[in-house]
Amino acid sequence: MPKAKISRLYLIPILSKSLDILELLEAEKKPLMLEDIFQRLDISKTSVYRILKTFVHRGYISQAQDGRYRAISRPKKIRFGFASQSITMPFSEAVTASLRSAATSSGIELVILDNKYDAEVAMRNAEEFVGKSVDLVIEFQIDENVAPLIGHTLSSAGIPLIAIDIPHPHATYFGVDNFQVGFEAGEHLAQYAIDEWKGKPDWVLGLDIAEAGSFVQSRITGAFQGVRARLPNLPSDRFMRLEGGGLRQRSYQAIITFLRNHRKQKTLIAAATDTSALGALQAARELGLDKSVAIVGQDCIPEVLDEMRAQEDGLIGSISHEAHTYGPRLIQLGLAILRGSAVPPYNFVNHKLVTPANLK
Repeated sequence: MPKAKISRLYLIPILSKSLDILELLEAEKKPLMLEDIFQRLDISKTSVYRILKTFVHRGYISQAQDGRYRAISRPKKIRFGFASQSITMPFSEAVTASLRSAATSSGIELVILDNKYDAEVAMRNAEEFVGKSVDLVIEFQIDENVAPLIGHTLSSAGIPLIAIDIPHPHATYFGVDNFQVGFEAGEHLAQYAIDEWKGKPDWVLGLDIAEAGSFVQSRITGAFQGVRARLPNLPSDRFMRLEGGGLRQRSYQAIITFLRNHRKQKTLIAAATDTSALGALQAARELGLDKSVAIVGQDCIPEVLDEMRAQEDGLIGSISHEAHTYGPRLIQLGLAILRGSAVPPYNFVNHKLVTPANLK
């Protein structure tokens, strides 16, 4: 039966050219040089080159050391497992969106499970990834105590692991330099105290996440060092860590209890996450003390950006971890690991301080 005629209006020229190249290579019994393909098809040499490189990248064509190309059997689609921190956490959702987009662009199947900010759920998800025989796992969970078991489970199954923000045994780390982002938050808090309070805050609080372990807690360690770098004479007994768990309500309870006992004192607050920062801000506002506190968070989630755009008192900054860059870099890192390429054990993302002033 003859092929039905299709109006050229509905054809995609570059796709048609790509298929012409693929069909030529599939019909040949021997590999071809770029020049051979160019001479036999009515396609520009630049387009032929770019199409060939794309096919090689996606696994439809191989290129020998002598430069010749040949069609190969299509390999099975690579599958990455991604365990998100929680669908209720804005930063986690931003990372998920970035990763999903990058996986689609790279032709990688992404199996997404929700850790629900719960260690037991994270462990069950790791076991489910083993059952699904994924090629690599990207783990985003907060509990340091379950990290060794997750690492062991995946390593025993021969599945490579990338850990976001929390180091895991047998894993390649990907995330921020926790001490450095904390240090920059602390410097900004101290400068605020110098500009607005004549360099004399009464307290410096750190809203910590104990269960995340010392690596993430170094955000608060760094923040305290950042304050000390600019306010070296501030007594050490003016620094206090409170447990916020990275959660809004828990941070709210910790800060409102503290502020009720220190109503007339000026307080700098370094929060390990923006969610904690929002809990601290809520507590200060309920007590009418938002002019007596200065808060810096981490992550630059949308609600924090909205607060800073409103330019009200209390929230003076957040360190952006550039969540939109996570996806492409994680996909590249995962593919490099699967290819057997040497990768650094720690892969730090870019970050920047965002304030009400530079949001203008």
